[in-house]
Amino acid sequence: MAPGDDNFLWVDGLSMRFGGLLAVDGIGFGVREREIFAIIGPNGAGKTTVFNCISGFYRPSTGRIRLQGRDLAGLGSHAVARQGVVRTFQNVRLFKNMTVLENLLVAQHRHLRTSLLAGLFTTRGYRESEQKALERALHWLDEMGLREFANREAGTLAYGHQRRLEIARCMVTEPRVLMLDEPAAGLNPQEKRDLQDMIRQLRDRYGLAVLLIEHDMSLVMGVSERILVMEHGRPIALDAPDAIRQNPRVIKAYLGEE
Repeated sequence: MAPGDDNFLWVDGLSMRFGGLLAVDGIGFGVREREIFAIIGPNGAGKTTVFNCISGFYRPSTGRIRLQGRDLAGLGSHAVARQGVVRTFQNVRLFKNMTVLENLLVAQHRHLRTSLLAGLFTTRGYRESEQKALERALHWLDEMGLREFANREAGTLAYGHQRRLEIARCMVTEPRVLMLDEPAAGLNPQEKRDLQDMIRQLRDRYGLAVLLIEHDMSLVMGVSERILVMEHGRPIALDAPDAIRQNPRVIKAYLGEE
């Protein structure tokens, strides 16, 4: 698969082997700048393994991953995040004993370009850096409708609010690619509709590319511009939502045959 000038994030020949199990086999796709791109497939298709490879939690067995021409394959998760690729998880992973505000401040450590000595002596640069981090955190509390919970422990929030906080924690790092791993899991129908609007607004306002794994087909079809379908670790279709909805191979993968 050629990178192409319009591919912001490019994945080519991605494979992941765990011992004798080939969990992902030859996945390739490109995500355009400001595109909302979904990966779907039955349970066990390898979707989360692809996410883990892109976000640096796994080192792929083979394949290339590039963001605007810069190689990401083999980098650790913190190094990938510093390049502007951040993610949420299927299960919410917050610092539940910290406050909502503290969760957003901790997430900004890579923006605090200060030394240990600067912190010890509270230099002017250190104070300015802290103030900017606080302003970014408060901005995202407002954007996500969480300002009233700023001083609450994150673990005491309703589940839907925890999901919003996890996305806010990604956004406060000023990412270029936002990866959402089953963000609708556990949400009620109204929260899912709000999530769909939120994903579009984040893309439109902040110029993000969004990479999405989701089982809720209403959300996927409503928000995605292109969809990659996986089965048994391999790609079986890559197209616009209307074409995916009518693709016989996709229908077979989800519904089986008589």
